[in-house]
Amino acid sequence: MSKAKFGPAGNSESFYAAGHKSTMEAFGWLAEMGLDAYEYQAGNGLRTSETTLAALGKKAKEHNILMSLHTPYFISLSGIEEEKRLKSIDYIKDSVRAAELLGADTIVIHSGSAAKISREEAMMLARDTLERVAVATEGTSVKLGLETMGKKNQLGTLDEVIELCKTAPCFVPVVDFGHLNARECGGIFPDADSYMKVFEKIGEALGDNIAKNLHCHFSKIEYTGAGEKKHLTFSDTEFGPDFDGLAEAIVKNDLAPRIICESAGTMAEDALAMKLKCLEKES
Repeated sequence: MSKAKFGPAGNSESFYAAGHKSTMEAFGWLAEMGLDAYEYQAGNGLRTSETTLAALGKKAKEHNILMSLHTPYFISLSGIEEEKRLKSIDYIKDSVRAAELLGADTIVIHSGSAAKISREEAMMLARDTLERVAVATEGTSVKLGLETMGKKNQLGTLDEVIELCKTAPCFVPVVDFGHLNARECGGIFPDADSYMKVFEKIGEALGDNIAKNLHCHFSKIEYTGAGEKKHLTFSDTEFGPDFDGLAEAIVKNDLAPRIICESAGTMAEDALAMKLKCLEKES
């Protein structure tokens, strides 16, 4: 049976349509669906009390839901204003504390911008920020995930993320396959081999254990010439990427990724579709 785990980024529209009002109810709902992961969304800032975070973590554990946390979008690893850039270290520290309360093993951090400076300068600033983050978060068991990004003016190619992860052992890649596809304007994942190359590249650079147990995001994403435009649902037939090849790569190579679905409103349903596709590939 596939070792991959699947779950949503936040709560689907159907969760609320079913009458649920609190994320505290999400974990039982997901377990009943057959899902086993959840990414807590703090993109707009951490506003939840420590008491509530701990209660959410306890409830997730009761239902065997693996937790991760997406950090605030305003974190800027490569910001050109030093005060704002260094403030990001505090936001990451706060996110690690929240993750510990949630029982989350991974936080997800956007890699930074390269819109107003060269990519070389952006990488230099990001490395400096991450070196400071590694010191500031020393002692935590939470993995600090650096995400591949979908817009061309952002840091976050696969190679850039791998390079930034070499800053310290606490950093791991978070591969968003929809982002990678969007920033190349599509067509880069036609089959299982193309997906497998991502895992192989990470394994060669950072170790096979990190590659095999990769934390991933997956959704279909509309793009323009500048890259990512907006997240779609699995019903989209125009933009992709298609999950079929990734399912085949997971099953054929005995991979154990955690895949968080970021579809637009159908995150849980599409996460379940991915899990069922992997089961289908096994039979």
